[in-house]
Amino acid sequence: MAQFAFGVFIIPLEEEFGWTRTEVNVALSLGILTGVFSPLAGRYMDRFGARWVMAIGLGIIAVGFFLRAAMDELWQFYVFSAVIFAGTAGVTNLPAGRLVTLWFARIRGRMMGFVTAGNNFGAMISVPLITALIAASGWRSGFAVIGAVMAVLMVLTIVVVRDGPVDVEREVGKRWTPSGASSESARASLEGFTTREAIRVNAFWLIAVGMTLQQFARTAVASQLIPHLEQDGFSTGAAATAVSLVAFFAMSSKIIFGRLSEKITALYAYVIIIALQIVGLVVLIYSPAQPVAWIALATFGLGMGGVGALGPLAIAETFGLKNLGSILGLMSFAVIVPTVAGPVMSGQVFDRTGMYDAAFLATAALLAVSMFCFFFAGFLKPRGSRTAAST
Repeated sequence: MAQFAFGVFIIPLEEEFGWTRTEVNVALSLGILTGVFSPLAGRYMDRFGARWVMAIGLGIIAVGFFLRAAMDELWQFYVFSAVIFAGTAGVTNLPAGRLVTLWFARIRGRMMGFVTAGNNFGAMISVPLITALIAASGWRSGFAVIGAVMAVLMVLTIVVVRDGPVDVEREVGKRWTPSGASSESARASLEGFTTREAIRVNAFWLIAVGMTLQQFARTAVASQLIPHLEQDGFSTGAAATAVSLVAFFAMSSKIIFGRLSEKITALYAYVIIIALQIVGLVVLIYSPAQPVAWIALATFGLGMGGVGALGPLAIAETFGLKNLGSILGLMSFAVIVPTVAGPVMSGQVFDRTGMYDAAFLATAALLAVSMFCFFFAGFLKPRGSRTAAST
């Protein structure tokens, strides 16, 4: 709801306040705070578990959206967006990586796909719903509804989430025990590389660069799809439907490539999904007419979605689970670069040229570099009993 639905609010905010596209997109650049707080959130998750890190993060996000609903000034939009991004650090890939790897050790690829597909399922249903809500009662209601959903999720997290090794061992042998949950998988949470050991491995840096560059697809392209498609002749409703199509294929991608990662590893699955993103972007730019544009959007979504599932899996299979939060959090810090540069690049290109094509092409080039990083990381990742792959 925070990522895909952002584009729904762009034009209403421009119309009400007279803000430029660049000024609106600066709010997305404040996503640097997610990277800034990710190492801290990861460290606390490794020490205290995912439950309270998730709950606190969701509470902060809810407050940010409620405040957005009452804003009247551009500086308020920036401050409240900063609050949202600060809370985001502890509620996405960090807890997903820990919880899925702990509870579903033997089938973690497919289960990571199902879990992280929730992000895209939320986008698929939230974009048309929030579009309709804004049309009926305004953008303030849209922000308020998102805040309410985050508050409900915070309560559910406190009630449901359990992620200690003892919690897993307590469930072993019961009727509804997850496939792969065992005393061995619980003990695996105590094994793995330390952060200091991980940064001495070449694969760490290749994965970090690859994960950083592929985020431009999210920050420079996904958030701008609705206004881009409207410029290409899509109606507002058709553009919202198109983004929902992207979300649907992104959701499917997590399940497909999460499962595939169990066969070919998450790093090589990364290579495939980034290639799909590049193809989808290039076709969308040079063949914007329907129905080819719909095929391009489906291809782009099929590639982009797998990122959410494969990131934690790549870290877990390469460096183990013990310090997954700290290692993934440290890598997430580098996402500051695309978070800042992506939206500003798209906004500046649009304000100067009146279209997004150059920004989207630049993103495709960065994705190509990312693809090669993951390919070579697959050759250089450490082998042996200390990695999650051996558990």
